[in-house]
Amino acid sequence: MEKSNSFENANVSVLLKILSSLNVASKHWIIRQYDHEVQGGSVIKPLVGVQNDGPGDASVIRPKLNSYKGVTISCGMNPRFGDYDTYWMAASAIDEALRNAVAVGADPEKIAILDNFCWGTTDRPETLGSLVRSAIACHEMSVALGTPFISGKDSLNNEFRPAGKDPVSIPPSLLISAMGQVDDVRQCVTMDLKSPGNALFLVGETRDEMGGSHFGLVEKLTGGEVPKVDFLTTKKTLAAMHVAIRAGLVRSCHDLSEGGLAVAAAEMGFAGEVGVSLELACVPCSINKNRPDLDAVLLFSESNTRFLCEIAPENASRFAAIFTEAGVPAARIGMTEAPHAMRVFDANDEKTIIAADLKALKQAWQKPLDW
Repeated sequence: MEKSNSFENANVSVLLKILSSLNVASKHWIIRQYDHEVQGGSVIKPLVGVQNDGPGDASVIRPKLNSYKGVTISCGMNPRFGDYDTYWMAASAIDEALRNAVAVGADPEKIAILDNFCWGTTDRPETLGSLVRSAIACHEMSVALGTPFISGKDSLNNEFRPAGKDPVSIPPSLLISAMGQVDDVRQCVTMDLKSPGNALFLVGETRDEMGGSHFGLVEKLTGGEVPKVDFLTTKKTLAAMHVAIRAGLVRSCHDLSEGGLAVAAAEMGFAGEVGVSLELACVPCSINKNRPDLDAVLLFSESNTRFLCEIAPENASRFAAIFTEAGVPAARIGMTEAPHAMRVFDANDEKTIIAADLKALKQAWQKPLDW
C-alpha cells in the first residue's frame, strides 16, 4: 500500500504541475476580455461546462441566425516540438487544429487552414533550413489530407543581437488556425463530461513519444522521440470521428494535446463536474509493456490524432464498430463516476496510481493566470 501511495503522490504531483504550467493553464482572464456574443450567434463559446470555465476545443458560431449551419474556429501550436524537428512541429500543429475542429462537430472534408510563422532571422542557414522544413511539412500534410491553406502570414527576424554576444532568438513557432463547417449546429459536441455511468473511449494510438512533452518540461527531462503524424491514419480517424458525432453517439469529446491523456481526462472531469475512472491496461498503444515507466508514457505522451470520448453504454458497441471498420485503434478505457474525483489504475497490476480531487486539479489549472 505504501508503494501505491507513493505512485499516487508522484503522478498527482506531475499532473498538478502540468495543469498549472503556463501553456496548459486556464486563459479565462484574457478570453473574457473579448466579446464572443455578437448577435447571440455563439453556439460553443471558448469556455464550456457546468460553470462555463472549461477549456473548449474550438468555438462554433452561427453566422446566419436563420440557419443551423455553423462555422468552427480552432488552433494548433506546439513550439516545444520544434526543439526536436520543425517538420513534425508543423505537422503536429496542423493535426491539433484539425482534431480540435472535428471534436466539436466540423466536417473534416470542409476545413481550411491558415499559417502564422514566427521565426528568428533567416539569414543564418540553420534558421532558414528549419523554416523550409516546416513549410515542407505544411505542403505535404495539406495535400495528403485535402485541407487547403487559404491564407497566412509570417513574422521573421524575431531576434536580438547584442554587441559582442550570440544572438537571442525566439523558438521556431508555427500557429495553425482552422475554419470548418458544421451542417447542423444542434449536433455539436463539447468537451465537458455530462453524467456518471457512461463509457470512456480513447480513440487513436498512444506511442512512446515524450520528446517536447510537458511531462519532460515539468520534470526537467530531455530527449525522447517527438510526436509524429501518420497522414493516412489522421485522415481515417478524423473521418470516423465525424461519422460518430453525426450519428449522435458522442456525449462529450476532447482532443489529447499538451499533457496527454491525464490532462484531457482531468479537464473533462472538472469542466463537467463528473468523476473519471481510467484503466491504463486498456489504452491502445505500441509501447513495450515491460518498460518501468510505462504508466508515465501512457498518462503523459502527447502522441497526435487522439480523442477521449464519453459514450452512453447503449451506444458503446456502435461507437466502437465505426472505428473498427475504419481501421482506427479505439478502446474503452474507463467510465464516468459520481464521486468528484479522478482515479487511474496502472497498466500491469491494477494499482491506483492517481487518486485526485477534481476541485484541486481545477484550482491548479486556474490559479496561475487568475488575475
